Amino acid sequence: MSERVQWEELPSELRNAVEARTGPVITSENVAEGLNCSVALVVHTRTSGPLFLKGVRTSDAAGMVGLRCEEQINETVAGISPTILYRFEVGGWFCLAFIYVDGRHADLSPGTEDLAAVAFTMGRMQQLIFNEPLPFGRFTFTAPQLAERFAKFLNPGEAAALKGTNLLHTDANPHNIMIGDDCGDAYVVDWAMPAIGPAWVDPAYTAVRLMECGQTPSDALGWLGGFASWRQADPKAVEVFVNATCRHWTATVGEKGAEPSNARFRHLLGFPA
Repeated sequence: MSERVQWEELPSELRNAVEARTGPVITSENVAEGLNCSVALVVHTRTSGPLFLKGVRTSDAAGMVGLRCEEQINETVAGISPTILYRFEVGGWFCLAFIYVDGRHADLSPGTEDLAAVAFTMGRMQQLIFNEPLPFGRFTFTAPQLAERFAKFLNPGEAAALKGTNLLHTDANPHNIMIGDDCGDAYVVDWAMPAIGPAWVDPAYTAVRLMECGQTPSDALGWLGGFASWRQADPKAVEVFVNATCRHWTATVGEKGAEPSNARFRHLLGFPA
């Protein structure tokens, strides 16, 4: 986890800028989860109610790229991810204030009642077709093809199998899926690492997370079979995806450390039949 900076530790010019838009901050709570930001706070404000404030130092190049990406993509994923209400770039910090989801992280373990909501939201994500870069003010949002992200781990001629036109989240772990307490809807948060590729990729990643949370391969693949994109996937493309993912993870943590995750990904092979 990256550093976590409390509200009181932020420079006064940033705190003043926030309160000028939200009203006075009454209390704040640190959010422990997450890897890519230094500010992750639920701020309770007198005028705007609770907001989720997420930020990085402007000197953090990688963090800035991720947060800019979240800013630029937010309108595209409206209703799937919480809306950004305010942005601030002052005092050496770049921060976004999101509508706060009053809820909890998704439960993906056996017996969970969250899978229908997760499937519904992921079904909406299947409609995020991305044919060309989107303009956002002085920025133009672009996301890499999934094949580009895996370029070092693909054999010659395999890249075409992972090309597609769907906007992918690529990291739908339980901490990035929130279940609202009021309605039970699922929201997918933290769009800092999107890619473009086949529509079945995000459901496949999530099925592997189900196994990681204790679901049997059979149950996880049964859930995955509810997505038409998966039922229609090219088995060769699935094989390329699994093999590239396993090579990537092995290169990152070593063969022994990667084996549990790689074994879960290999359960995807042979499906669809």
